[in-house]
Amino acid sequence: MRKIRIILYAIIIAATTAFSAQAQKSVIIKAKLDSALLLMGKKTAIHIDITQDKDVKGYFTNEKSDTLTSMVEVSARPKADTTDIGNNRIQIKRDIIIQSFDSGMYVIPAFKYVVGKDTFMTNSLTLKVLPVKVNTLKTIHDYKTVEDPPFHFFDFLPSFITDYWWIYLIVLILIASGIYAYIKWFRKGIVPLMPKKKELPPYEEAMMQLEQLKSQQLWQSGQEKEYYTQLTDILRNYIDRRFLISAMDMTSSQIIEILKKHEETKAVNEQLSQILEVADFVKFAQVRPLPDDNEASFQRAINFVEETKPEEIAASNKLTAAPDAKPTTTIKKEDKK
Repeated sequence: MRKIRIILYAIIIAATTAFSAQAQKSVIIKAKLDSALLLMGKKTAIHIDITQDKDVKGYFTNEKSDTLTSMVEVSARPKADTTDIGNNRIQIKRDIIIQSFDSGMYVIPAFKYVVGKDTFMTNSLTLKVLPVKVNTLKTIHDYKTVEDPPFHFFDFLPSFITDYWWIYLIVLILIASGIYAYIKWFRKGIVPLMPKKKELPPYEEAMMQLEQLKSQQLWQSGQEKEYYTQLTDILRNYIDRRFLISAMDMTSSQIIEILKKHEETKAVNEQLSQILEVADFVKFAQVRPLPDDNEASFQRAINFVEETKPEEIAASNKLTAAPDAKPTTTIKKEDKK
């Protein structure tokens, strides 16, 4: 029984030794420096070659370390390059970029590659770091003293203001432009950048509006108040444009008082006074005038506009009229009909 145990132990030891030898034979690893001399602050590469079976998986013990020694740092670890070399074997090439900021001779310890329970090691490397030559002709300045940062107003503002200040500026400009446009144009009923309608002269506009008022036949349908409102508005607008008087904002007595001072209105001032007087009775005292009074008010309005029209219009009418024709208007001809 004892002999059997000894034989079994011998078989196990032999198998383990054979397996270890086979594993060591399956992985070959070595490392070399791209350059054994390195200028302080510069970079160089360590090339690591691994030859192993395809189904073998291993890792380096210092895979995530930032340093190889106290004076040699790892700058980068590029991705490994794998090549199939046949016979179920692959070759893995890995580079480690290193640099040092202190001159001297440094020994880089062997890299440990672990496969299962076995550890394979590369050869150690020697790196000499050369110092940088200093130009003694140039002045070497010491560190600057601590300075207080300059004062900036925007440093005290919230980030949502300093980051998007240009948006707020555009919004403020648009708001200011809108207020300016409203005050200057829209409040007065003017639309900028739009073609303006050609404005008729005061005389032509008044005669056209009187013609339109007559065609509406307001007082004939019992709308005396609306009729006199439109009639006086036409006359007020005409006086405003013709004599540059703010007649739209004045009372009837104020208009009459101012027109008394104009030589052109003396002859028809009484007619205008009668129109305004009747209009005030109708609009404020609810008086309903007779049809003859309505016709007379309209004819007085025609006479006032005709008698106060500008001289150039009057002269033009005389030239175009027949020598024996009596001066009259289109509205008067319609009245006769």
